[in-house]
Amino acid sequence: MPEREPTIFDRILDGTIPCYRVYEDDHVLAFLDIGPLSLGHTLVIPKERVAQLHELSDDAAAALGRVLPRLCRAVMHATGATAYNVLQNNGSAAHQAVRHVHFHIIPRFEGSGFQISWEPGSLDEATAHEIAGKIRRAVSHEP
Repeated sequence: MPEREPTIFDRILDGTIPCYRVYEDDHVLAFLDIGPLSLGHTLVIPKERVAQLHELSDDAAAALGRVLPRLCRAVMHATGATAYNVLQNNGSAAHQAVRHVHFHIIPRFEGSGFQISWEPGSLDEATAHEIAGKIRRAVSHEP
């Protein structure tokens, strides 16, 4: 795997940049986003330093999966939000700004300015069968 440039999250993990920590264990660090989309906007990062989700080890992925629901509950409780988004982007085409796996927990409140545009396409039966088969074959070849 090619080396990647150190990110702001690497510097946070190294302790050279401070953060407002809300959770930490051996595999995961969560802290407040300093440019929040809403009060309580939290970033959750693995301590494993990879750019995209598919590069994570199974152990790091499992650690994130175990803690994300607990952090969502905590953010909702602390902020009084009754809704939230969990966002995770991979690669520049998907709007990933920091090349380190990270999840955004964004509490949602009525009337907040954060909007998501969703423009659904269509899926014909032949294409569906073709891509589903390709995905099934790819999954079956995973280690």
